[in-house]
Amino acid sequence: MGGLYRAPKAGGDPIKPVNIVFVGAGAVGCFYASRLHHPEHNIHVSLIARSNYRTLEESGVKLQTHTFGNYTFRPSTVYPSPDAASKAGKQWDYIIVTTKAIPDVSDDSALIAPLVSPDSCIVLIQNGVGVEEPYRLRFPTNPIVSGVTVISAEQTSPGVIRQNRWTRLHLGPYSDSASSSSDSVETGDGTTGALVPSSPSPAPTADSDPDSINELLVSKGLTHCDTLGHYWTTLGSIPDITVSSEIDLQLIRWHKLTINAAFNPSSVLSGGLGNADMVRDPELRRHLHGVMKEIWDAAPKILGRGFPGELAGPEKILRSTERNVGSKPSMLLDWEQGRRLELEVILGNPVRLGRRRGVELKRMGTLYALLKSAQDIRDAKKAKL
Repeated sequence: MGGLYRAPKAGGDPIKPVNIVFVGAGAVGCFYASRLHHPEHNIHVSLIARSNYRTLEESGVKLQTHTFGNYTFRPSTVYPSPDAASKAGKQWDYIIVTTKAIPDVSDDSALIAPLVSPDSCIVLIQNGVGVEEPYRLRFPTNPIVSGVTVISAEQTSPGVIRQNRWTRLHLGPYSDSASSSSDSVETGDGTTGALVPSSPSPAPTADSDPDSINELLVSKGLTHCDTLGHYWTTLGSIPDITVSSEIDLQLIRWHKLTINAAFNPSSVLSGGLGNADMVRDPELRRHLHGVMKEIWDAAPKILGRGFPGELAGPEKILRSTERNVGSKPSMLLDWEQGRRLELEVILGNPVRLGRRRGVELKRMGTLYALLKSAQDIRDAKKAKL
């Protein structure tokens, strides 16, 4: 394994207990948490849950997986809120955020603030572009690990998770050298994602210069990537955990847009079709390919480099999706449940950043405009009830 990513470096069991808390107990969070919880190896994983809190506290998480069979995951503790977890008397070594990234609704970096200590590592396993910047601004000296998943999983009922296909997780450090601001969303949060250096965060101490701080954040981040990757691979038996440099991880984030920006909004706008159903429809397949190719072709101008051959191209992704029968994109599941959508990080941020680079992502811009309007109209109707 080489190029963009490598296997995590091997390590040993921790000498002292490692306390890990997942913020967000949905399908992705519960699956990866279940493969990371190994009390017999001094690794203790807790969950922060909201709507499914009572079920998880009483019965644990029931997992129905394509990869590991069926099993029940009983976390160390289930908390109803970050505030409750902050009062547990533990220092959280890893705070792993797997909530939906909806910056036009809330700033989740503020949500986790009670959990963060000077030695905490923040891990962001979230979709989209620009998810890291609010955390870096709020926690300038904490190491941040950015994670990109390739997994098909859903919560079929409270506390029941079904993993349909794939387990891949790419990890990389985040300082702020891969960030670039674009037009802000409604909350005023900046967006990140371009592979172009920007101004570093202010130095946290008088005797440290920004470049040294960034180097230290990257070094610590890579160490945490290897540690978590070792736990997931050696103990959790996930075969495809990888580690990348900061710049390469951001490239992988953009590559995932070829999946998320095509399938997620299209599933909603098509009336509720799943992934395989869209791919098998000739017109929708042509549309999906067009969105993917737009991102593929624009990458060199927006990111400063194109996608290498080791990353799957549009046609390969489409062929693979043909086998993903019965799977619904997460955005469709959110739409069906009346929840707000991850529009800004999946569509809005990349469209705005493209415009700053002189590149108009016309297909993505159309999807963004239509779905944003549909969401606004639906929300306005709900507000009148």
